[in-house]
Amino acid sequence: MNERDVLLTTAVRAVESVDAERQSWTDEDRSWSSQAAAEAVGEGAPAAVFVACRAQFAFDRLRPRDPGFVRLVDNLRWRGWIGALVMLVSFIAGVLIDRIGSGQNINLLAPPVLGLLAWNLAVYLLILVSSLRRGGKPANEAGPLRRVLVGFLAGSGRRLKQRGVLMPTPVQPRLLSDWSQIAAPLYAARVARLLHFSAALFAAGIVTGLYLRGLAFEYRAGWESTFLGADAVHRLLSVLLAPGLWLTGSVLPDVDGLAAIRFGVSPPSENAAPWLHLLAATLFIVVIVPRVALGIACGLLERHRSSRLLDDFDDPYYQRLLHGYQAGPVHLSVIPYSYHPATATMTGLQRLLGRVFGDNAQIAWATPVSYGEEEALPALEQGGGRAPVIALFSLVATPERETQGAFLRALRAREGTGPLLLLVDEAPWRARFDPDPRRLEQRRAAWRSELVDLAELGLTPAFLDLAQADLRAAQEEIERRLEGSA
Repeated sequence: MNERDVLLTTAVRAVESVDAERQSWTDEDRSWSSQAAAEAVGEGAPAAVFVACRAQFAFDRLRPRDPGFVRLVDNLRWRGWIGALVMLVSFIAGVLIDRIGSGQNINLLAPPVLGLLAWNLAVYLLILVSSLRRGGKPANEAGPLRRVLVGFLAGSGRRLKQRGVLMPTPVQPRLLSDWSQIAAPLYAARVARLLHFSAALFAAGIVTGLYLRGLAFEYRAGWESTFLGADAVHRLLSVLLAPGLWLTGSVLPDVDGLAAIRFGVSPPSENAAPWLHLLAATLFIVVIVPRVALGIACGLLERHRSSRLLDDFDDPYYQRLLHGYQAGPVHLSVIPYSYHPATATMTGLQRLLGRVFGDNAQIAWATPVSYGEEEALPALEQGGGRAPVIALFSLVATPERETQGAFLRALRAREGTGPLLLLVDEAPWRARFDPDPRRLEQRRAAWRSELVDLAELGLTPAFLDLAQADLRAAQEEIERRLEGSA
């Protein structure tokens, strides 16, 4: 996936995760997006291709419904012109900085040249120390950088909100949080690339400005200092300008020669051209070449990370999306025991299982097993692999180890049976009796107590009102049961 695909995927995931009640993004929308993507990419496409294609279809479907959400996502996209502008400004700033002395005199000890050298040497030292402290391991870039990125993204969201073009509040923090976490390593490499190239261009701008002004004016070279004498200046320049001396083959004037061009002692009489060449060569070796090399390295790292922003699809959200595409629809078998569920119950369970197992989940309703016929199990739907089986009971029924318990043991012992879920429908109880919370909890406790020996098999009942299910809570309940039976 590229950066744009990951951003769209993250945006769609935020909508589908936050909108658990399916108000702005329905089950039909989710199913349509998955089917359209499957048809577009064909069979056997990598997971990343399918997920990215589905995100594009979903985002296009969301576009006319909420322009504010579209603008928020668009506001999070990286624009290449920003980096180009930063580097251009850095070069122009270098050209415009000409205060290296007074008038047409060049002070060899004045910024920005020596200050730029010292700053870049300090940066290299910091990079080296940081690398040694990490021991070659990748840096943990989810700390300060992520906080800065979150603040920047949140500020973008606030600006859009002030203009009245923002999605419902819960989606914004989820999207900003997810995207900042995913994009922090990428932005770390991107910011480092921009800083390195900008530093190189700033130095190149200083050199360019010196030579351009040197064509129209004659600069005279000298130095002045309150605390340093000619000996100390000679030692300092011998160290700082060593790369330039090596590259140009020049020789630094001796102490007497430097003393002769000190400002204030006698009028400086040395033309600045040799010193300009020496300063330019030093900046080239110490600043421009290393910074360009570091910028290229960070650019390669940025490219590597941008292509691998999202390559782990083990999250349950992606597993539900991929299951129907890679392995075909999940074939679920529902076996009621001494219970003929009403239409509302069947509809509620179908919606719930679609949330848990994916939009393409296919549900086969078996003939209810009659009381006392626990061994007469119906044939199960064959969908390849170990298909999940749902044993469905009514809370109205009196739980017994010899009946419901025997039925569940027989299902569990059946060869080829996949994960077994034990669901107890509370809808008949609520319709027949006074829905007193205390009586309801007592009834649940009776079921748990009677079937307590089944807990060792990983079977614990999940109590749901399937006629009027809280789908979000019910989904979490079913997923917990699946994790326990895995």
